[in-house]
Amino acid sequence: ALGMAPLAKADNKGCSNGTLKGTFAYTATGFIVAAPAPVGPYAEAGTQTFDGKGGITAAGMVSANGNVAPAPNTGTYTLNPDCTGTFTLQIAPGIASHFYFVLAASGDVFQALCLDPVAVITRIGRRQYPAGDWRE
Repeated sequence: ALGMAPLAKADNKGCSNGTLKGTFAYTATGFIVAAPAPVGPYAEAGTQTFDGKGGITAAGMVSANGNVAPAPNTGTYTLNPDCTGTFTLQIAPGIASHFYFVLAASGDVFQALCLDPVAVITRIGRRQYPAGDWRE
């Protein structure tokens, strides 16, 4: 039991929902592989804001198989002590996207993978302004 204690402490990097607060500029790329969305290549760019309390707002543009449209959405997130987590974005009434993500670079970058079986999409966000900046 004593030999496992340092491992348990090493897994706790000190992250929590409160660790993740601010606006990130993001890009997402991949493919929609099954309906209901148009099947084909997918790209998205925009901003994603984490409120430090588990809430997300996002705005951007999406290109799904060449169909370009605004992509505003809201959602929720959970950040674990090891700086991994999940977030869900409501992309349309009754339709949500689910992501696994890792917070990196001292909280300045997130890297995410869509968990939905209809899509193969990665999403990378970089902090738009330094933490504590007046624009946050």
